[in-house]
Amino acid sequence: QVQLVESGGDSVQAGGSLRLSCAASGSTYSSWCMGWVRQAPGKEREGVAAISTGGGRTSYADSVEGRFTISYDNAKNTLHLEMNSLKPEDTALYYCAATKFRPCSDGYFPAPSDYSFWGQGTQVTVSS
Repeated sequence: QVQLVESGGDSVQAGGSLRLSCAASGSTYSSWCMGWVRQAPGKEREGVAAISTGGGRTSYADSVEGRFTISYDNAKNTLHLEMNSLKPEDTALYYCAATKFRPCSDGYFPAPSDYSFWGQGTQVTVSS
């Protein structure tokens, strides 16, 4: 079993920055696909960013490309999401997710349905 625990969510003003973290424990893998998925009120979950933990290849949703950076600390089994130039439309519950069944080392950008393991979510609120 895999446990994912997010932290770092907060309320910020537009233009601000936040750093989300996700600690992975349990049956983690040396190379799997991890990512961040968000869900705003009344909307479906959408993928934000993904990373292949083995090779480090990343992919992003168009809406966050150039503003967000995903990274993975192999030594600490911790996933990060650096978010800059935040906009009110970034307001959402952000989930950490992972899957061993669909690699993303080829640049594949996982759909939320591709992920097998989920954290409980951390809230990000951006005010204008």
